[in-house]
Amino acid sequence: MLRRWRVGREFADAIVAETFAQTDLAAADRAFALELFYGVLRNLSLLDFCIGELRAQPVDNFARDILRLGLYQTQIIETAAHAAVFETVELAPPRLRSLVNAILRRALREKDRLTTSVSEQPAAVRFSEPQFLVEKWTRQFGDETALELCRWNNQPAPVYARINDLKISPADFRRKYPNAESISANLLFVRLRGTETSLTNEDFYIHDPSTALACALLDPQPDEIVFDACAAPGGKSGMIAAQMENRGRLVAADRESRLDRVRGNLVRLGVENATIVGVDWLDLESIQRAKFVEKSFDKILLDAPCSNTGVMRRRVDARWRLAPRDFLAMPRQQLAILKKIAPFLRPGGSLVYSTCSLEPEENETVVAEFLSEEKDFCLTNTKTSLPWRDGFDGAFAARLHRPVAMG
Repeated sequence: MLRRWRVGREFADAIVAETFAQTDLAAADRAFALELFYGVLRNLSLLDFCIGELRAQPVDNFARDILRLGLYQTQIIETAAHAAVFETVELAPPRLRSLVNAILRRALREKDRLTTSVSEQPAAVRFSEPQFLVEKWTRQFGDETALELCRWNNQPAPVYARINDLKISPADFRRKYPNAESISANLLFVRLRGTETSLTNEDFYIHDPSTALACALLDPQPDEIVFDACAAPGGKSGMIAAQMENRGRLVAADRESRLDRVRGNLVRLGVENATIVGVDWLDLESIQRAKFVEKSFDKILLDAPCSNTGVMRRRVDARWRLAPRDFLAMPRQQLAILKKIAPFLRPGGSLVYSTCSLEPEENETVVAEFLSEEKDFCLTNTKTSLPWRDGFDGAFAARLHRPVAMG
C-alpha cells in the first residue's frame, strides 16, 4: 500500500478500501496493517529525518518504504523490538536485508540520541507537515495555535457516528450499543468504541460531529424541495433526509463515478425521498444534461471540494497531496461551482456553502467574492468548527439567503 501510494496520486483511504477488499486478514491484523500504513504517512518527515540521521548515503525508495515501516514500529509505537526488526528485514529482498537490519539495529542502540535530535527540529519535521503549511498556519493563527493544529493532525482520530433516526431512536440506539459514548455537542452523535467501530449498518453513519454544522444551517424541513449539489459519499444527504423526515423531495447530485457510493449509503440508511443525479459542475455539457430548473429548490447545500485542511487528522495523506498553488486554484473552482448552482435556488430560499477547510481563501473570501457579484443574495449566518477550540474536525459553513424581490 505504501509503494502504491508513493508512485501514484490515489488517496490513502481509497487504497485501503480496495486492498482490504481483496484480502482475508483477520480483524486484528487489519487493524495493525491500518495502524502501520496511516502511521507511516502521518509521520513521513520525521521517519525520513531518522533515516538521514542513521545513514549518510542515499537510500532508494524501495528500501525507504521498508525502513519507514520498521522505524515507525521501533521509534513511535514501540512494537516489541526483536519482532519489529525481524519482520521488517523479512520484507526486504536479499540485496537489502543487511542494510535494513543494520539501520534498524543502530536505531535501537541510538534511540535516546534520535529522540533528542528530533525534539530539536522545526515543527515541519517533528509533526511531519509540509513547511509551507506550517508557515501558512503560523501567519493565519499565530505560533501557538499553529503548533496545536500540527499536534492535532498527528493524533489518531476517534470514530464518531450519527445515529440514523430514520431507522432507530436515540434511546433505542443507546440500549443496543451501550458502549457508544454520547457527545454533548450534538445528541444525535456518539463516539464508537471497540468492535462497534468496524460495523456498517443502517443504525448509524460514521462521520465527525463537525459535519452537522452545514446541515444545521441549512435547516431543511419536511415537504421542502432540497438539493445536495456535491453529495458523495452521501453522509450529509442522509442527514438532510432525516431532518426532512423522509418527506418532500431531496435531489442528491455528484459526478457519475461517485454515485454508486451515494446510492448504496442512502439505501442502507433508509432514505426514501431522494433522487440521485449525475453531474460534473466543471463541465457545462454535463450540467445541461442534468436539466435542473432555475429557481426550483427551497434549500441548497454546496459542500464544496476543498483542500481538506480541517480533516487532516482523518485524511492523513492530504498534507502530502497539497502544494501552495492549490490555495490559488481551489478558491477559483469553488466560486465557479457556487455561481453555477446559485440560479437553482428560488427567491426566499437559502443556500449553504460549506467546506472542511480551515483556510480563509476557501471560506470567507469565496463567500465575499460571490456576494460582490451576486447582488440578489445576502449572508445571514456563518458557523465554524476549529479543532483546537471545539475538539472536532475543522469545518466552515455560510448561509446565503435569496430574498423575495419587493415591488
